[in-house]
Amino acid sequence: MAIKFGRPIEMRDTPRRDATFAAPPLDLTIRPRRNRKAEWARRMVRENVLTTDDLIWPLFVSDGQNKRTPVASMPGVDRLSVDQAVREAERAMKLDIPCIALFPYTDPSLRDEHGSEALNADNLVCQSVLAIKKEFPDIGVLCDAALDPFTSHGHDGLIEDGKILNDETVAILVKQSVIQAEAGCDIIAPSDMMDGRVGAIREGLDAAGFQDVQIMSYAAKYASGFYAPFRDAVGSAKTLTGDKRTYQMDSANSDEALREVELDIAEGADMVMVKPGMPYLDIVRRVKDTFGMPTFVYQVSGEYSMIMAAAQNGWIDGERAIMESLIGFKRAGADGILTYFAVQVAEKLKKGG
Repeated sequence: MAIKFGRPIEMRDTPRRDATFAAPPLDLTIRPRRNRKAEWARRMVRENVLTTDDLIWPLFVSDGQNKRTPVASMPGVDRLSVDQAVREAERAMKLDIPCIALFPYTDPSLRDEHGSEALNADNLVCQSVLAIKKEFPDIGVLCDAALDPFTSHGHDGLIEDGKILNDETVAILVKQSVIQAEAGCDIIAPSDMMDGRVGAIREGLDAAGFQDVQIMSYAAKYASGFYAPFRDAVGSAKTLTGDKRTYQMDSANSDEALREVELDIAEGADMVMVKPGMPYLDIVRRVKDTFGMPTFVYQVSGEYSMIMAAAQNGWIDGERAIMESLIGFKRAGADGILTYFAVQVAEKLKKGG
């Protein structure tokens, strides 16, 4: 592009034009492109803005000391020993990321049919919460309430005769939630999709004196093919028997999501979540418009890995795709986003990107 006096010729008041493109001016009163003509103008009329306040950063914790183990199916994501998780919490603090979410990789020797390790007050999640809160008490910590990282069969609930037991599983989840709250967890996030678990957990937390611990319900969690890399990260991919369609939602359903969200709000959820993210933007919009509740969305592992793989192959501009995907969640109505891109995005936003 030719430049004169530091300005593109196309931006001058009387640009020269090739006669080939000469045409009579259109009689237009309204020209939407006027609001898009320059970066300052686009910023001024922008409808949705992404900030670090919108981010929750999921971390995977594992045994060991000073140890980081790459997750093969999630380029750039590691399993972290507890001491390394503390260092990442420090990184989040410095970037003004308000909250981190913890998920454990449980040693196979500690997994059993009942997910007993979930009720161990010294398990990886509790160790991590205690260590992080000791050093950085002002960062929010979210803990997943579900049994799949702890069961030998990879399901979120107890199994009897091939069926997932709802009420018996909920009783375990209540105990797990109280144990996590005792460790210092700020937000309990039930991801199991058992009926009635939000109300039971709320009652259990209140009875144990944790009235201020919040509940972010995985209210509309779909049975999805986008979870595979996450299951690698927590070690349940090889152990999962069958699928989770009897308790996670059918991807064809939308009205059902509203019923699920309504129930969780009535049972005491402080915030609700839609999972996965990008394939379910319509659900995010309907939930936000219908209930006006703090609404979150999880940009799940499969979404992350697809963007990373395409970027690494040079098929897309990775940075632009990341930012565009997160703005899409905001545009759909999300108040916050759980994303493995949280650090990259926070660093870009800090630089004014």
